[in-house]
Amino acid sequence: MTTHFANARLICPETGTDAPGSLTVSGGTIIARDAAPPADARIIDCGGRCLAPGIVDWGVKIGEPGERHRESFRSAGLAAAAGGVTTIIARPDTAPAIDTPELLEFVTRRAAEAAPVRIRHMAALTKGRQGREMTEIGFLLDAGAIAFTDTDHVTTDTKVLSRAFTYARSLGALVVGHPQDPGLSAGAAATSGKFASLRGLPGVSPLAERMGLDRDIALVEMTGVRYHADQITSARSLPALERAKANGFDVTAGVSIHHVTLNEFDVGDYRTFFKLTPPLRCEDDRTAVVQALASGLIDVLCSMHTPADEESKRLPFEDAAPGAVALETFLPAALRLYHAGAMDLPGLFRVMALNPARRLGLPCGRLTPDAPADLVLFDPDSPFVLDRFKLQSKSKNTPFDGARMQGRVLGTWVGGVRVFPQERPDA
Repeated sequence: MTTHFANARLICPETGTDAPGSLTVSGGTIIARDAAPPADARIIDCGGRCLAPGIVDWGVKIGEPGERHRESFRSAGLAAAAGGVTTIIARPDTAPAIDTPELLEFVTRRAAEAAPVRIRHMAALTKGRQGREMTEIGFLLDAGAIAFTDTDHVTTDTKVLSRAFTYARSLGALVVGHPQDPGLSAGAAATSGKFASLRGLPGVSPLAERMGLDRDIALVEMTGVRYHADQITSARSLPALERAKANGFDVTAGVSIHHVTLNEFDVGDYRTFFKLTPPLRCEDDRTAVVQALASGLIDVLCSMHTPADEESKRLPFEDAAPGAVALETFLPAALRLYHAGAMDLPGLFRVMALNPARRLGLPCGRLTPDAPADLVLFDPDSPFVLDRFKLQSKSKNTPFDGARMQGRVLGTWVGGVRVFPQERPDA
């Protein structure tokens, strides 16, 4: 079936334009832009709302296998569709970790069966994410691994890490690092400073992130591996990232939506939904990272979706599990940057869709002919108050519960098929 999206406000991150237009879709791909609709096309009147490439969310934790009670492929897929996310890049920090081709093939098959959106998987860099022995990177690439990471389990043995980087470089594999000095950050629940001291919370200096990034960049220089830092959250880390790029190293970086929209004061009276890894930073760090995102120094904005059940969050702040769900809140939270004047809509979708797709070698994230018809229709100005119990995710640990937000997803399409709201069989 051919579908024609008429009367749309097209948000194109590739050209940097935000203008009225139309889009024609057929066979799962975009076939024309700003063209007359074919005679047999189904017309969707967008009513002047924004039509953009579907979000490519890099760094989503899904509970299968091992923690299905926190999030399943089905619930994560429904949450993604409701949030305008058409491609999930899933993390390997499952139980057990995704560190063998057999396990990767299993989760790939489960995801395709259960989720209404596209799901691609990263694999562990070392076996069990324990930092002792690298995984079978070549076989995992053949099985469909899109990148390799031990997530927040930072390898302390630099010889093991250098060997893994060298082997990944020989195969052209992308390595995703978590810049953090594990010794300094062990046991930390907040960013060190006056606020953490007043609250009696164990803190970690933002320099722990810079130290971890410096080490990883040195290994990149030594091995030539393709490298992506999953979260850069501190102003102290930005000069090191800028130097690495200026030196021609194949380095990119991301940041989570929570670290660009929240700061350490949001922890308030020990609200555990605001406990994250790394911890929320001071306002100066937040504004510096937003500026780096807008300038292109930081390449990717992601949700870092981390579901946690009530039992693991309803604990003293130090003992509570870190992380927050964000698949459904990603777009309205990101629109805070738009409404604040920090970024325009094409710039937002550049870091949420185009840049992650390009870095991972995916064809999506664009509104050009022959691109996949992965689209999100949204109203950036529609206000609402978030109720966490209405989220599609199994876990409800969102820091935005009760928050006033702007920006509603009106429709999501994957390969030209509407996945939110789901179409009736007779539609």
